Order: sequence, then C-alpha cells, then structure tokens
Amino acid sequence: MTTATSATTRKAVPPSRAAFALLIPVGPLAVAILRAILPYSTADGPARLVGKVAAHQDAQSAVLWLAFAAALTLVPGTIAIGLLAVRRAPALGTAGLVLAVAGFSSLYAVGIGDHLALSAVRDGLDPGAAARLLDGLHALPAVSAATTLFVLGHILGVALLGAALWRGRTVPAWAGIVLIVSQPLHAVFAAVVPNAALDGLAWGLTAVGFGAAALAFARHRAGSIRPGGTREDGGLR
Repeated sequence: MTTATSATTRKAVPPSRAAFALLIPVGPLAVAILRAILPYSTADGPARLVGKVAAHQDAQSAVLWLAFAAALTLVPGTIAIGLLAVRRAPALGTAGLVLAVAGFSSLYAVGIGDHLALSAVRDGLDPGAAARLLDGLHALPAVSAATTLFVLGHILGVALLGAALWRGRTVPAWAGIVLIVSQPLHAVFAAVVPNAALDGLAWGLTAVGFGAAALAFARHRAGSIRPGGTREDGGLR
C-alpha cells in the first residue's frame, strides 16, 4: 500500500517537458563558448576587428554557428524560467522577463557585424573598405538602438530574473546569486577589462543559473502560473 501510494505521489516528468528543460541552458552555454573563442575584443575598432577575423576565420565561423544556436534557444529558455519567476515574485519576475526577452530578441543586431566581417574577408574585400562598411553598419539607427536594447535588456533582465527566482525560492540561493552577478561580470570582462576567458566564464555562470532554473522547470507542474500556489511540502505545484 505504501509503495503504491509513493509511486502515485511521485509523477514522472513528461518527456517533452524534460526535453525542453534540457534546452534551457543551451543558449547561455553557446554564448559562453562563443565569448571564449571570439577572435576579437568588444573594445576593438572596425579595422582591428577585420584584421583579427581575417587571421582567425575558423574561429569566426564557429562563432556564427554558436550565435545561431543561441538565437534559437535563448528566448524560449528565458520565457520558461521567467514564467516560473513571475509565479512567485510577480513584479521582479515580470520586469526581468520583459527586459531579458527584449534583450535576447535583439541579439541579431550584434551578430550582423560578425557575418559581414567574415563574408568581407572571404570575398577578398579591401580591409579598409570592410572596416568602413562595418562602421556604417553599426551607425545605422536601427542597429544602434537594437544593440543598446540587447546590452541593457539582457544584463538587467537576467539579474532581475535571478533576484526573482531567489526571492521566490524557486531555485537555491546560490543559483539566484549566480544569475544576479554573472551578466554584470560579463559586461566588465567584455568591455571594461577585456578578457575572453573570464568573459566566457561569466556566461558559463549564467548557463549554470539557467540549468538550476531548468531543474525547477522540469519539476514544476505544467499549467497555471498564478502566484501563491504551493504543495504541502512547500514546493511548486
């Protein structure tokens, strides 16, 4: 009787939900690898960027594939953990979800230059002309606005999601803290004190935080995201 009751109490995670949970950390993990192998620094000007891409074309090609993987998975993964955050911390979770999704949806703006630079190099375009083309691309108002939204949205949004998940006890405290600090660290190591390895590590921390949230997502019963619902043991419904 006890065994039967125990078996019915513990419900297996549906395969589709488990598969989606596995997908959640893929986006930040892809960016972590991307940032670690990126052949140029965010602080480099167009001419220097083109020169480094020309010298490391294989690495740049890998960057494009990793960016593609990130673009496919970051937004759905963020929405999944964002809805969990909203359930227990509505204000923080909503702010984080909106900012992070808006930011990650604008990822294309920072990737355009990567595609253009590699294409220009492989087509034999004069380095000076390629640099001017990149400069003009980044000066376009739409690209500039989307880039700004990406930077502010994903840094602030992920930090707020971490705070919401921590506050709502949806993830362990350490996981919430990791999400809060990881993207500010990325900003430091990407632009202030450029360091590819540490930048990749900062994004790796984001992937770890997303992984912890993915576990909560897998264990969470599908359906309503209404706040306040708990089981008798204090867990998520």
